[in-house]
Amino acid sequence: MLTVNTHKGFTFFKRKVILHELREALRRLAPDIVFLQEVVGEHVLHASRHAHWPETSHYEFLADELWPQYAYGRNAVYTEGHHGNAILSKYPIVSYDNHDVSIEGHEARGMLHCVIDRQGTPLHAVCVHLGLRQRHRSRQLARLCALMHAQPEGEPMLVAGDFNDWRLRADAVMHECGAAEVFSASFGKPARTFPARFPLLRLDRIYVRNIRHWRPLPMAARPWAVLSDHMPIAAEVML
Repeated sequence: MLTVNTHKGFTFFKRKVILHELREALRRLAPDIVFLQEVVGEHVLHASRHAHWPETSHYEFLADELWPQYAYGRNAVYTEGHHGNAILSKYPIVSYDNHDVSIEGHEARGMLHCVIDRQGTPLHAVCVHLGLRQRHRSRQLARLCALMHAQPEGEPMLVAGDFNDWRLRADAVMHECGAAEVFSASFGKPARTFPARFPLLRLDRIYVRNIRHWRPLPMAARPWAVLSDHMPIAAEVML
């Protein structure tokens, strides 16, 4: 599995549409499940200005033929279109629901919850993009824990995405919800992911619950450092 903030399809300073290169990089790795944040569902202005802008939504374009199943949760809506979170899967997505965790008067945020049929085993996948302010993230993490506790006891769960948790508060909260962060469990701290060219901040996470075995996977700087403003992180998991 892999998670990445797609930065709405642009390089760090929005100088170039990078979706084609991102799709090829994802296809080379071919993870079973992909968690996407800031993925564009529609943007009519960019579509008219950029020659290589896809005719479909970005999540459909990235899914292509490799991930036949996908779900999208629209978070931010504006005059030109909308963007949000998406999950791409090689396995059937049985159901999905998008949970609005926006704080009134501030940036739109959401959590996309999918139930995936993993060879007869229900696997819960939650794609997360939390707020920029600590007090907002605290409330959103509480909502995430409530969502996790609402699922059937013992069923495996993956929670991944952009937590914006530069103060490193999320691990303790998620631990109370029965989840472990894959990089923290192996190396003591989450992976450095932002900014992608010279990662300093540990913003992106992969949490697992009721998973038999997992291990973080290393990501090469090339080509990923130029495909977004966040470095992706990946893990191998066994149910």
